[in-house]
Amino acid sequence: MSENSISESKAFLEILGISEEPFGVYYTDQEPKDGFTPKSRSLPTLEKEKGDKIDWGLVFEGFSCVMGLIWRARKKGTSAYFSRENFGCFGGAFYLGFLKRPLDFVAHFVSTGSPNRFEGERYLESPEVAKMFFKTIAPRPAPASFCVFKPLSLFTDFEKPELVIFFARPESICGLHQLATFATNDFEAVLSPFGPGCAGILTWPLHLLAQGKSKAVLGGWDPTERRYVKTDELTFTVPGEMYNRMLARWRESFLITKTWDSVRKKIERSKKVWGEEASDQFQK
Repeated sequence: MSENSISESKAFLEILGISEEPFGVYYTDQEPKDGFTPKSRSLPTLEKEKGDKIDWGLVFEGFSCVMGLIWRARKKGTSAYFSRENFGCFGGAFYLGFLKRPLDFVAHFVSTGSPNRFEGERYLESPEVAKMFFKTIAPRPAPASFCVFKPLSLFTDFEKPELVIFFARPESICGLHQLATFATNDFEAVLSPFGPGCAGILTWPLHLLAQGKSKAVLGGWDPTERRYVKTDELTFTVPGEMYNRMLARWRESFLITKTWDSVRKKIERSKKVWGEEASDQFQK
């Protein structure tokens, strides 16, 4: 990013009361030099599952959640990246576009489980409904070898984030939510569909863009992945183009009014409660 873009982004985050830099996400064929990535292993496929050719012990031995690696990257201010070989979680491999069809195991795991084998998460009422969800969300096939998440300031002039992800608490999120409509004149600019954390920050926004819908996605609702966000924190993901519009227009909006000043006071009180008022560094 240019110095002017970084400076304007800092001013934008300051008025929103957000002390943590947003992450951008993009696909590339060049492996990042730094950052966190899961251990390399063979990606289990539906075909292998049907042929009973998956070593489940080996699969779970290398399990690594997408949101978990992003959590680590957030704390260190570096990247988290994934590929077909470095996928971490086979559910995540599907949502990031490295696995065309999800395993039947996943359909059972997010719903009712399997008798005498494993408990289900019970987020959906049946494996059949889970499979309907997989068909509905239809992740875009990965357009390059690596899916990379990293702070916006680490993007070079030759890299462009497809999406921009904010991690913030509701008082700051309300500013982003309202600004999304101000910047786009879309009264349904923000959606909050069902899905795991990685679907909220990547799969759903890309799915909507493929339909010609530039939408912000409010996420962070997956109970299983709440361990990888701060207490009371949510995610707010916007297409790169929407982020640029918000960055260009926030000084014309309610963010410069006395009404927002009153919200800022609540944000500062919240920071004091969480012990974050004295530092812009990431806090656990």
